[in-house]
Amino acid sequence: MDVLKQLMGRLHPLVVHLPIGFIILGLLLQWYDRKTKHHNAVISLIYLWAGTFAILACITGYLQYMGEGYSFDTVKWHLWAGIATAIFSFVMYSKVKGTKAFAPISKIPMGILSFIFLFLISFTGHLGGNITHGEDYLIEPLPNSVRSALGFDTYEDKEIALNEDNWSESLIYEDVVAPILNNRCVSCHNPKKNKGELLLDSAEGMLKGGESGETLLAENAEKSELFKRMNLPVSDEDHMPPEEKTQPSKEELLLIGAWLDAGHPFKGTIGEAGMAKELFEPFFPKKHDFDYPDIEVAEAHIDSINVIKKNNIHVDRISKATNFLTVSCINDPSFTDADFELLQPIAQQIAVLDLGGTQVTDAIFEKLAILPHLTVLKIDNTQVTGTNIGLLAPSNYLKLINLTATKFQKVHLNALEQFKALKKVYLYRTGIDASGVKTLNNGQIIIDYGDYQLPPIPADTIIY
Repeated sequence: MDVLKQLMGRLHPLVVHLPIGFIILGLLLQWYDRKTKHHNAVISLIYLWAGTFAILACITGYLQYMGEGYSFDTVKWHLWAGIATAIFSFVMYSKVKGTKAFAPISKIPMGILSFIFLFLISFTGHLGGNITHGEDYLIEPLPNSVRSALGFDTYEDKEIALNEDNWSESLIYEDVVAPILNNRCVSCHNPKKNKGELLLDSAEGMLKGGESGETLLAENAEKSELFKRMNLPVSDEDHMPPEEKTQPSKEELLLIGAWLDAGHPFKGTIGEAGMAKELFEPFFPKKHDFDYPDIEVAEAHIDSINVIKKNNIHVDRISKATNFLTVSCINDPSFTDADFELLQPIAQQIAVLDLGGTQVTDAIFEKLAILPHLTVLKIDNTQVTGTNIGLLAPSNYLKLINLTATKFQKVHLNALEQFKALKKVYLYRTGIDASGVKTLNNGQIIIDYGDYQLPPIPADTIIY
């Protein structure tokens, strides 16, 4: 019998849409027929069906409440509103049909009754949605400023602020665990909305537990209710947070588990809790390693860019996130040292410069020295030998130079050691012995000689 009750109860989300559809159809048809009254017989029949299925929805809803463990305070207004909607369906049936079953309402204008009916079905549906998806389901996508203006509580995301230097000195609960729970769980488990009678906005609430009992189990994450529910498949009805909420990341779950296994301390630092550094490394600031400096620069004037483009030189922004430019002479192999004057108006914005395959010589280095933000320099397949390359050493951002297929000489390798930010130099086909020096400046600068050979594999012998 209990199985049958549960089965019938779980039909509620399906059945409840039938009276909603009939009521909306009836109201629309009633509005359409408001002058001629030709369809009263059909409209009254629609309201009769609406009332019948509304009663069925009330019964299945009550069985769902009994079988799913909802508290009566959670469902009571939805239940009474549903019963009122069912009764009003028969009131509307009687009004349209012209029967005397509800004589007192015969003098009330149909427009007023229709408005009350629309309000009832909307209010009942809204309460049902709150039970299923949470009270803030509709307003959750809105910005916090709008939600606050509407009178709803907002829970600002808290950042886990850790870095290589202070991670072990950060407070384990306040700086790490609390932000995760605040961002993923507290919107449903707070003093104003304690779903499952569980509070996750404080140590006291977490230790007290909820209607399912203890939430935390010291030194046993796998058996802690908090961790178990967060690790269930998202499709599981017991998974937390609910499927429609933002889910914790894999790194956040690992941290919560490690915190529980460490005895879920609410006081003390990460170092005192004895937790491994690799758990916190995903939360360290990401190192900036783009092909342009991590600074702001003014936008280059469009007229200057257009003049350069007319000379077959490609100019483009590196990305929408920056005003720095990439400049390439791939379509102008006749570009010479003297032509560099064309680039002076955008000298501040050039971060990536490709002069490969052009006619530039060692004289170009003196001109390149005026580019304060040059980060990547491609000067391959040219006649440069490396003389005066040391003029670029003061650059704060130059990290890559491609000298492939040039006449670069070994004697100028030492000059590269003076470069402040240089990380990699390509010297393939330069005549410098590839078995020679592989790094400079105590490993800071990598020398890449290219000419990589892939190991043979059996498939190479197959003749097609």
